[in-house]
Amino acid sequence: MNGMKKSGTSEKANAQAIAAPAAYPCDPSIWNAKPEMSARTWALLRREASAAWAACGAFEWWAFGYFAASGVLIVLFGEHLRHPVRMLAVRAAIVCVILGLCRVQTIYAQRNPDGNASFPALWWHFWRYWYPHLFFLFCFEELAQLMALIQPHWQDAKLIAFDYWLTGVHPSVWLEQFATPGRNDFMQFAYLTYFVYLVVLGGILYYRREWHAYWSVMTFSMVGYSIGYMIAMSFPIESPWFAMAGWWKAPLNGGPLTATINFIEHYGKVRGAAFPSEHIAGSVAVLWGAWRFRRWLFWVMLPLALLMFVSTIWGRYHYIADILGGIVTGTLGYWIGSWLMDRKGAVKTAGAGILQPKSAQ
Repeated sequence: MNGMKKSGTSEKANAQAIAAPAAYPCDPSIWNAKPEMSARTWALLRREASAAWAACGAFEWWAFGYFAASGVLIVLFGEHLRHPVRMLAVRAAIVCVILGLCRVQTIYAQRNPDGNASFPALWWHFWRYWYPHLFFLFCFEELAQLMALIQPHWQDAKLIAFDYWLTGVHPSVWLEQFATPGRNDFMQFAYLTYFVYLVVLGGILYYRREWHAYWSVMTFSMVGYSIGYMIAMSFPIESPWFAMAGWWKAPLNGGPLTATINFIEHYGKVRGAAFPSEHIAGSVAVLWGAWRFRRWLFWVMLPLALLMFVSTIWGRYHYIADILGGIVTGTLGYWIGSWLMDRKGAVKTAGAGILQPKSAQ
């Protein structure tokens, strides 16, 4: 029996001895493998992040700056929001997507140095240049959640009083006497023209491959919009559509264009962010860009833009004060944006030479 016990003990000890090296390796390189892998991973991430930032230009500088400044406000006044952490997480994801897009476009462009761009290079080049339109839309729609960030009470009474002091009437109420279905449709058409200004000017500059001019116009718009966004957060205005509801005798009835606007307003309208008018700010920034880069287009757009200014009052979307504020912020967008575009690296789309300007061909 004692022999059997000793034999069993011996076998158990041998088994532990055999298993010990697997559980407790003596080779120091195995101990250091995971830290080395982690260090390599972080080094790769840092290198890629640095390369992605290097691919950014003036537009991204200002766009990320706006996210940073407004992000600080979200942190400071987060108790006024329903989901501040979620908002910050979504913003972080968007920044990562933009950096990734800039980096990927650079990689594909560098693979086509001879000017014969492959389809993937052209694909990423297109999205690298046209994503700002989606960014503008996100920022505007996000404002619906930021209207009570700093000031919890609407300030429309002040602008209603300003408009009355300036004109002696309430402009949108006074204009109702001239409303007919035909005129309503015409004014809604003028209002809709806002959505094509940046697309038309940007499309011309993109087609002509005038990259500095293209990014200048996008940067003018980004600066003008973001200044307006920051003002809207601290001075929330609902717009006459909400604050003066019931002041008019009847709704603005019209035809297909009025129906189109009603559809857009139903699904995309933001309650607030009326001052300064982002429609006016964006239009003014584009007008400045057209004046600088396509003078003939400026003269085509100017009468449409002026009609669009009036349509914002006619359609009960804005106060006169909103229009004046939009003109100021759009002009600031042009001035500050012009200064930004003079900085080194403002147009930092590496490999943009795969699509040479038309004049260089």
